[in-house]
Amino acid sequence: MDDGELLAAFEDCTLPFDQWTHRAHVRIAYSYLSKHPFETAAEKIAAGIRKYNAAHKVPEGQDRGYSETTTRAFVHLVAATVAAYGQTHRVYDSEGFCDIHPQLMSKHAFRFFYSPQRRMDPRAKATFVEPDLTGLPRIVESYAVPFGGTPKLF
Repeated sequence: MDDGELLAAFEDCTLPFDQWTHRAHVRIAYSYLSKHPFETAAEKIAAGIRKYNAAHKVPEGQDRGYSETTTRAFVHLVAATVAAYGQTHRVYDSEGFCDIHPQLMSKHAFRFFYSPQRRMDPRAKATFVEPDLTGLPRIVESYAVPFGGTPKLF
């Protein structure tokens, strides 16, 4: 499934639930960040995940469902990676981005930034909670040319 098809299936909630993998989350984040400023992309991803979860009846619980901290922090990691490496690698689709950034392919990437207690804190589901182990990487302003398009400042 190419980026346009994945994004459309995500947005209209027709993406089969078994295909809503960690890699798909990263691909969606990359796709939105390639088209929108960070804040807009983060809002679109958050709203999209909530809508998708509701459509697929994903139950909410301490370790299930939508988490504002998990979503926002992971979008931040993807944005920092795009800003730091986008121009260098000339990646034009989300599959290529995932392939050259295996560090983002593990759900456990948060272990460098968040203790289990901080991530599982009930406040972390509803609001963004800053990491307690070390800060998230700075999103360095750089020019990237996603999808072979026009240079865009992140």
